[in-house]
Amino acid sequence: MNELASTHLAAPVFADIETAATRLKGEAVRTPLLEAPLLNEKLGGRLLVKPECLQRTGSFKYRGAFNRLSLIPEADRARGVLAYSSGNHAQGVAHAASRLGIKASIIMPEDAPAMKIQNTKDYGAEVILYDRYNENREEIGQRIAAETGATLVRPYDDPGVIAGQGTIGLEIAEQAKEAGADLDAVIVCCGGGGLVSGVALAIHNVAPGVAVYSAEPENFDDMARSLVSGKHESNDPDARSICDAIVTPTPGEITFSLCKPLLAGGLVVSDDDALDAMAAAFRYLKIVVEPGGAVALAAALSGKIDMQGKNVAVVCSGGNCDSEMFAKALSRS
Repeated sequence: MNELASTHLAAPVFADIETAATRLKGEAVRTPLLEAPLLNEKLGGRLLVKPECLQRTGSFKYRGAFNRLSLIPEADRARGVLAYSSGNHAQGVAHAASRLGIKASIIMPEDAPAMKIQNTKDYGAEVILYDRYNENREEIGQRIAAETGATLVRPYDDPGVIAGQGTIGLEIAEQAKEAGADLDAVIVCCGGGGLVSGVALAIHNVAPGVAVYSAEPENFDDMARSLVSGKHESNDPDARSICDAIVTPTPGEITFSLCKPLLAGGLVVSDDDALDAMAAAFRYLKIVVEPGGAVALAAALSGKIDMQGKNVAVVCSGGNCDSEMFAKALSRS
């Protein structure tokens, strides 16, 4: 990706994802594509699960963070980086910054899972807490960036971040082919849209004709509604969900510009569907998935897409789950 272009709000192109893949080779984990015979039998189709919960920092966010931070000019790195996140982007940026020798400050909601806050600190970042319901993280970030000169690394609406996340789409296509699976669809968890837009851009270029869907929790289905209306839709500020990793107010500008022509539609699941998917991921695939990271799997398991005779890939985007929430999920099964 062009160093200058990466600092402006211009949508990435497929070549940027290919460049990111080269940059991330040996740095990010090439997570496997898992499937379980018992689960396939139950669904009547072939479900292939991309477990980004096994990625560095426990989520896909490391890909976009490392790719974006790698694009920061050497002269700007001394002033550090700044990010805002409920946890997964925070950890991704913190760890990537540590790997690249850059100081990181992360703005996190005070009610974020304790494990995510602690992990972000353990990766070496300074954590700044805020009240997500009464304060604006973007305003806080802009103020600190203006004061310090730090590079603001947005969680999803950044071309370097999107390109990094898009490498998952490349891997899914490669690994499905290796597994002899002719994909019909790919389902991707969606908050602001960085992951699903990147994956959709990759799939569109390497596996044209494969439908890509976003998956969101109820009351935070802004992408699904935006795809229907053709314009940015927002969520009720009073809405709540256990899927903290993908709770965002509205789709990003860049991400929606990519998703609008590339996505086949948006799927919506309940919090209970997410909990059931967490339990199924543990039972059949032996992986730990957090609520927000389980919504794509939940969409497939709860019948939001026809699985009969189909080959469908889903992204389990993260596994940074507090033990209490995980125990709640397992108790349902």
